[in-house]
Amino acid sequence: MVSMTRAAALRGLPPLVDQLGGDGAALLTRFRVPVDAVETDGAGDGVDDALVPSRTVGRILETAAAELACPDLGLRLAEQQGLGVLGPLAVAVQNSATLGEALDCVSRFLFVHSPALQVTSIPDPEGAPGAIGLLYGTTEPEPMPPQVVDLGLGVFHRIILLLGGGPYGLRAAHLPHPPLAPVSRYIAFFDADVRFERDAAVLRVPADLATRPLHGGDETVRAIALDYLASHFDRPDRTVTDRVRAALARSLGTSPARISAVARLLRMHPRTLQRHLAAEHTTFETVLDEVRRETAHRLITRTDLPFSQVTAMIGLAEQSALTRVSRRWFGDTPRAVRRAGA
Repeated sequence: MVSMTRAAALRGLPPLVDQLGGDGAALLTRFRVPVDAVETDGAGDGVDDALVPSRTVGRILETAAAELACPDLGLRLAEQQGLGVLGPLAVAVQNSATLGEALDCVSRFLFVHSPALQVTSIPDPEGAPGAIGLLYGTTEPEPMPPQVVDLGLGVFHRIILLLGGGPYGLRAAHLPHPPLAPVSRYIAFFDADVRFERDAAVLRVPADLATRPLHGGDETVRAIALDYLASHFDRPDRTVTDRVRAALARSLGTSPARISAVARLLRMHPRTLQRHLAAEHTTFETVLDEVRRETAHRLITRTDLPFSQVTAMIGLAEQSALTRVSRRWFGDTPRAVRRAGA
């Protein structure tokens, strides 16, 4: 199967190529990529969800860098991009309560932008105390072209800067290829040490980065955005457990949380659904409990909704049932959990 990427990954490239003395529109045409698939108009009404082969994205960037004698093309393009290239995922990211929640959104739904890309938290590759690594990579067997790596890690770095409102304590950036431009160019871009020919593309960041709050977000908007992503985009490696979890998250509190109802949504017999879940080492009851727990924690700690309403929204009949499961899930009452969250 050919790996695809949203054409928005090349947003800003045609005018950048023009500025460097080339012809951006002609470059895209040469690779059979419509310009309006890459660029939005002034009202933001471009054909923003078009897909192009990931290999084509790499060939376009490498060709442009070579023909224009611009070795830092990936970094230059990254300087012009931001959250907008993530499309519908950007809404959930911007409305997260913490950087950790935002990074979790990216990790879970980056397949919407490109199924081959992944962002993962890893132990610090240098083993330094108080640091972790944020890995930017691909699930494809072939390595990403160097310009694609520079663009991708550069955009990842810029998104964290934009979300956090400024420098976030980046300790170093690791790149898997030799420097394409003077090392000073990379250091100026990342405002940190940059090390080359490493195992992977990684941002080495403070371990407490995930706990830092983001301001101005709306939990309700985030929930709507996540629901939209879960219901409209099917991850390539999505398991039956994932699909059950998404179905329950959408219907929780509005319809009975029964396996027969979920099986009907997934167009399979309840016994077939049970067999699939068993093969994935779980049960319907376990997944339902997990979804209720996650939803309850969000509603208790991120909203001021009355507990009676929280009870109804996670599909429980009585508030006393919420108290019992809260003690089992969180070790305390809903009121105490809310106080601790605040």
